[in-house]
Amino acid sequence: QVQLVESGGGLVQAGGSLRLSCAASGRTFSSYAMGWFRQAPGKEREFVAAISWSGGSTYYADSVKGRFTISRDNAKNTVYLQMNSLKPEDTAVYYCAAGDLGMVVPSGRLYDYWGQGTQVTVSS
Repeated sequence: QVQLVESGGGLVQAGGSLRLSCAASGRTFSSYAMGWFRQAPGKEREFVAAISWSGGSTYYADSVKGRFTISRDNAKNTVYLQMNSLKPEDTAVYYCAAGDLGMVVPSGRLYDYWGQGTQVTVSS
């Protein structure tokens, strides 16, 4: 069992930056691939970024590539999402997820555990 708690969301102006954190409980965190997803009002949940259990592989949605960076610290049981050059269209609730996966994948259906989400609002 893995419990996930996101933090770091907030209100920021367009062009600004935020860093989201996702703290995980459970001794097996380091064996899980981790992903970040987001859901804007009235829209379906969409993939943002994922990282392998070792941190050696990452995968990004085209919409955030070059602006967002996913990383993890297995000693701290934490995964991060550094978000730069934020745009109003990045406004959403951001969720982290953990999956017992051998590779990084963008499909939310393959992840086993989810956090409660943190709101990110980007003003124009």
